[in-house]
Amino acid sequence: MAPEVLPMRPMTAGELLDAGAALLRRRALPMLALAAPLAAAEQVLLGRWREGAGLGAPTYMPDFGDFGTWWTITAAGLGIEAAIIALLGAYAGAAAGPALLGKPVKHRALWSRTRPIATITATAFLGISAAMAAYAGFVPWLILYGLTGFVTAALTLNRTNRPLRRSARLAIRDGARPALIRLLAYFTFFLIRFALGTAWVAVAGQAGWSIGTSILTWAVPIAWGIANTVAYAALACLDAALLVEARIRTEGLDIEIERERARGGDGSRALVDAS
Repeated sequence: MAPEVLPMRPMTAGELLDAGAALLRRRALPMLALAAPLAAAEQVLLGRWREGAGLGAPTYMPDFGDFGTWWTITAAGLGIEAAIIALLGAYAGAAAGPALLGKPVKHRALWSRTRPIATITATAFLGISAAMAAYAGFVPWLILYGLTGFVTAALTLNRTNRPLRRSARLAIRDGARPALIRLLAYFTFFLIRFALGTAWVAVAGQAGWSIGTSILTWAVPIAWGIANTVAYAALACLDAALLVEARIRTEGLDIEIERERARGGDGSRALVDAS
């Protein structure tokens, strides 16, 4: 048995962030290797949309001269973000089981647990839904993001057949604590991403440095892509850790695992929830 990466007990919000970071460190190679091309593709796609719409350098600040077009592209970006985090969440969910039980499992072996067809279907649905919710106004996106954080992780960790319902039910438990923590984590990472991706342009301007449009055209997307690579992987790992913690806090998952171990098992069967 390897040391448990995820504590088998209820955690505070700060401990959950630490647990998500610990899971990411354990699975950094596959998580970042998957996140990097997805984040890069997102920047290329959004950049082409912005260029086609004539929005200028991709600093992603609001364009009040053509706010409708800017918001449409921004909503699409929020949908892509949700889809990428969900896709990464499938692998993070598969990794969360061994991390909780202290079982050494190789990176390659986890891919077989990701349920690719169900994961891709759920990812596409969440991405499209998030884009539509964002376009309809930011509040619907907030609600959707808070409720659907466990969908792909539940597919791979709990093997559930109804991941949307399962995710929503877990998210609203304990006064919607899981949903609120997920939103808190998103905005925390957004501030970091914004600082690394865009805020440095304003700082450079205040310092009197002149940055040409040609430099911004490639420098800003690269900065955002690097920041997003780490942030998306971290958020996906947090979702997996939050799913485990929510089940421990509200369903006694830790007790079920100990009962199975007392009967001679390793605790894996307690993770399965086919509801």
